[in-house]
Amino acid sequence: MNKNTLSHKGYTGSIEISIADGCLHGQILFIDDLITYEGKTIPEINKEFSSSVDRYLAYCDKTGKSANKPYSGTFNVRIGQELHRKAVQEAFVRNLSLNDYVSQAIKAASEQNASAPTECLPLSRQMRSSRVHGSKQARMQG
Repeated sequence: MNKNTLSHKGYTGSIEISIADGCLHGQILFIDDLITYEGKTIPEINKEFSSSVDRYLAYCDKTGKSANKPYSGTFNVRIGQELHRKAVQEAFVRNLSLNDYVSQAIKAASEQNASAPTECLPLSRQMRSSRVHGSKQARMQG
């Protein structure tokens, strides 16, 4: 992810600074439920994030509620007929299913972008990635 996030049991959490309150706070990202935490120091907010994830999972287990999973591994993408046609043709040439072709393309793009310094990425991409977490279904645009 990036340097301003936390990770525990497959969940990602944000870290924000509140100057007015003199604390750090955040929330578990990429799930439908709203789970927040706060702390005064980096070690404290890390501990509170991990505890929040653990309490959330324990609550879901106790109540029989399905815990939101950060990523299901499937999503729908609207790319237009022409790009769809080109992707199917390219997958065929490479002897791949469309799913495998798209997965490989996304993986290659992600690895390429992971090595690029953040300041070199377009501002719109940085802004999109920071606001994706608030919706039930994230829609990728671009």
